[in-house]
Amino acid sequence: MDQTYFFDTIAEYNSFNNHETEHPLVSVIDFSKAQKRTGSRMTFGLYCIFLKDVHCGDLKYGCNYYDYDKGTLVFISPGQVIDVENKIDLYQPMGHGIVFHPDLLIGTSLAKTFKDYSFFSYNTNEALHLSDKERTLVLDIFTKIKLELQHGIDKHSKKLIASNVELFLNYCERFYDRQFITRATANEGILARFEELLNTYFTSDKPSELGLPTVNYFATELHLSANYFGDLIKKETGKTALEYIQNKIIDIAKDNMSNKQKSINEIAFELGFKYPQHFSRLFKNRVGKTAKEFKNNI
Repeated sequence: MDQTYFFDTIAEYNSFNNHETEHPLVSVIDFSKAQKRTGSRMTFGLYCIFLKDVHCGDLKYGCNYYDYDKGTLVFISPGQVIDVENKIDLYQPMGHGIVFHPDLLIGTSLAKTFKDYSFFSYNTNEALHLSDKERTLVLDIFTKIKLELQHGIDKHSKKLIASNVELFLNYCERFYDRQFITRATANEGILARFEELLNTYFTSDKPSELGLPTVNYFATELHLSANYFGDLIKKETGKTALEYIQNKIIDIAKDNMSNKQKSINEIAFELGFKYPQHFSRLFKNRVGKTAKEFKNNI
């Protein structure tokens, strides 16, 4: 039977990796200190960012595998289950990581902005691949956090640790922006596929069956998380994914209005609107005139 571990506290994960617990809410991990082990299934109640220096088995989350190799940052949120599928061969873990309990955020400025770090909700094929310089910078921040942990807990500890974690996450945002650019060819393929799916949606029965298309629908069709998909579309087009979808809806609506036999209500229903007044409101907001005014002017 496969070994399963549950890590809900920093102390539990430190013990698993042969580390002392210097702070109850955060730890910097040096995996070279851990005992040799085989792959296992792990459930986390912690936020984890891992930078591995050795390939130690296929890392699986749900039904998918991580886009994961040496020099890759992997982000894990509380509630996620990670499965390292190499269950037989012993290996020595190598690399570094930082793990922190959600309670670390309470009462800090980071708590107000943490939800903006959308990469914690990215899918398994969307890990962050670091350059050598980026890796050096990441390890430098890990070292600063480690030094603060060794200082001992006082009234400044939480604020200083949270500030360094926030600095690290801000750099990760920059690195992801770089990755969106360096993987531009793949991104262009996703954008083209999105446009194709969008066009196909409105020439099918989906509007009447599913209603208006959503960002989640297209992200799922493209095998991406909604957050990663939204960030990618924003980087590529300057528009949010929702704005992109709404622009397509308005373009199709304008084209359909040239058909004098169709009423505005019929056009709204065909596009997937449950209530025509919602279509009219969107049209006025995006075009600057009512749908009726636009149709009468054609």
